[in-house]
Amino acid sequence: MSARQRTRVSIDMTAGNLWRGILRFSLPLMVTNVLQVLFNMSDVAVVGRFAGAEALGAVGSTPMLVSLFTGLPIGLGAGVNVVIARHLGERDDARVTRGVRTSFFLCLGFGLLLLAVMELVSEPVLRLMKTKEILLPGAVRYMQLYALGMPAMCLYNFGAGVLCASGDTKRPMLILMASGLANIAMNLFFVIVCGMAEAGVAIASAISQCAAAALVCACLLRSERCIRLTVAKPYIDVSLAKEVVSLGLPAALQYAIFAVANMFIQSAVNYFEPVIVEGNAAAQNADGFAYDIMAAIYTGCSSFVSFNLGAKRTDRVQKTYIVSTIYSFAAGALIGTLLLLFGQQFLSLFTTDAEVMAAGETRLKIMAYSYAFSAFMDCAIAASRGLGKTVVPTVIVVMGSCVFRVIWVYTVFAHFHTIASIYSLYIISWLITAIAENIYLLKTWRRMTGRKPETAAE
Repeated sequence: MSARQRTRVSIDMTAGNLWRGILRFSLPLMVTNVLQVLFNMSDVAVVGRFAGAEALGAVGSTPMLVSLFTGLPIGLGAGVNVVIARHLGERDDARVTRGVRTSFFLCLGFGLLLLAVMELVSEPVLRLMKTKEILLPGAVRYMQLYALGMPAMCLYNFGAGVLCASGDTKRPMLILMASGLANIAMNLFFVIVCGMAEAGVAIASAISQCAAAALVCACLLRSERCIRLTVAKPYIDVSLAKEVVSLGLPAALQYAIFAVANMFIQSAVNYFEPVIVEGNAAAQNADGFAYDIMAAIYTGCSSFVSFNLGAKRTDRVQKTYIVSTIYSFAAGALIGTLLLLFGQQFLSLFTTDAEVMAAGETRLKIMAYSYAFSAFMDCAIAASRGLGKTVVPTVIVVMGSCVFRVIWVYTVFAHFHTIASIYSLYIISWLITAIAENIYLLKTWRRMTGRKPETAAE
């Protein structure tokens, strides 16, 4: 790969100012992630505005379950990203090429497995979550049709992981921009013209995911660099598959376990009257914006850490974590402030019912003060992943956030039985987990380098 080609399509992670480099890397990913959120947000917005409160409640009953399954391909894609970035940093082009091919078939098989599982378990799990009977048929229909896009979602996350590992975050952004706009257009057509309600938005999402997967794979098939995808021979490198799985599976399980814990929260919310459930569904869309904008910085953190570790630039590894944490905290604080100022306008995108909006505002006000503090937890996890450590951070997340949340539901919420007592558990669980994750990261860094992390960045 020539220097001219590299400059044109990617960011050099091993040189230059880190503040500028991480920001340049993360900004296109922020746009990409927001567009990904729009897939689900447009579903809720369209059914809420044009199909009524019942359809809104049906789709709004599914986000936790959707997160359970969509988090798995995201986690696997994170594993692909770290492995490819590490070998690119080592300049091992042959291993990179084998890694891309291996990851493609691994993610495709994983996606087909998720499709089958979602079709089988959607209804039982929704019943377990105590979804209202009046909302259950629509929620099941939405989940089973949404599942058709899971293989494509896995392939998109594979392709985006490879491109981001090479420093190319612009093409994933453009791909999601195209498929996101198509998704919104199809939502409106299927719901307004065809009268399909929740089924229409689910089909639109599945088609859009297929389009995104096709486009990102086309980019890799035509690439002239070592990241080119070659599928003529379905050959899987076992050692590389183990690398991807060892890094991606714990990350995927982390997303899944978070979703399971949040399902307990959704079950608690479902105890309240339907207007509270519907208000919660509308306000939850802010979480997608906040988390996914901040997640772009976490991806940058793990990519820069992994690439520089492979290139033996350990000075940039530690500085990457500091810069990423500052950026992600600032992003969370800014999003929270905007929601406090424009919460009503945000909720009006999803409902025109005054009672539903009032219920949604309760959640927005509490979460607006909370988002920024998740940065201390998630940046530490991202840095550990970049260092090749995923098992212990996942265990910490399970105990500090997931198990803690379940305990909270059965203790604090069971005592107060207020909606505010549910929402306040987020910031508390994030802070507890952040302390443990940062202690582990510090110990890991000392063990790998024999020195303390620095406190200044380039």
